[in-house]
Amino acid sequence: MAPLTMRDAEASLGGRKVLDGADVQAGRGELVALVGPNGAGKSSLIRAFAGLLALDGGIARLSGDDVRALSPRQRAERVAYLPQERRIAWNLPAIEIAALGAPFLTGEQALARARVALDEVGAGHLADRGAAEMSGGERARVLLARALASPSPLLLADEPIAGLDPDAQRLVLERLRAKADAGGSVLVSLHDLTLAAAFADRVVVLDGGRVVAAGPPLEALSPEVLKTTFGLDGRWVETVDGPLLAARRAQ
Repeated sequence: MAPLTMRDAEASLGGRKVLDGADVQAGRGELVALVGPNGAGKSSLIRAFAGLLALDGGIARLSGDDVRALSPRQRAERVAYLPQERRIAWNLPAIEIAALGAPFLTGEQALARARVALDEVGAGHLADRGAAEMSGGERARVLLARALASPSPLLLADEPIAGLDPDAQRLVLERLRAKADAGGSVLVSLHDLTLAAAFADRVVVLDGGRVVAAGPPLEALSPEVLKTTFGLDGRWVETVDGPLLAARRAQ
């Protein structure tokens, strides 16, 4: 069984169904991208894996165990979670924020992992800078470092590149790709279909809480799916930098 596995997931928020029989999995060494229009259920699915959204039906498993049977500590030990929200409540220095990703290690061990993670995301120079003195892009890197500092091989990332410049977007996805290549299981929600195709092993397309396509990127993001789910007339062009989506709004 894949370390991240969800079957027949049903969930509602405010009386509205946000997951409708969703099946998703991410295996070892795999980066899986969740894509879909706004309101498709991407964040809800990730929160359900993290145990932050209760399922009305179906099951979500972390390393084989039902999320509902795990305590908050057990969930935190098994999976790192990078939420879409980038607000940091206290003006802590970056090194301490990143160290929060390894709360069950000794202080010295957590700080050591935090320094490595900050260096990995190009934020080592921010180690002693407070969160209030950081730009939005700098906070995004520090929060990614917090997730990477976790000893867990499982990582959930909800729109980690939203609002970042192109260089920062690629850096984030390169670090998530490296996490998967090192044997981890990474599930990330994205809006940029070209970046999803370039970095993911598989793409899962959600619409209305349902999985409408899943598979290798260019298969999942077929011309039919692009049109019916995203309202695009498009095709994929192979370039030296990977697949590039050439598309326009469907008439």
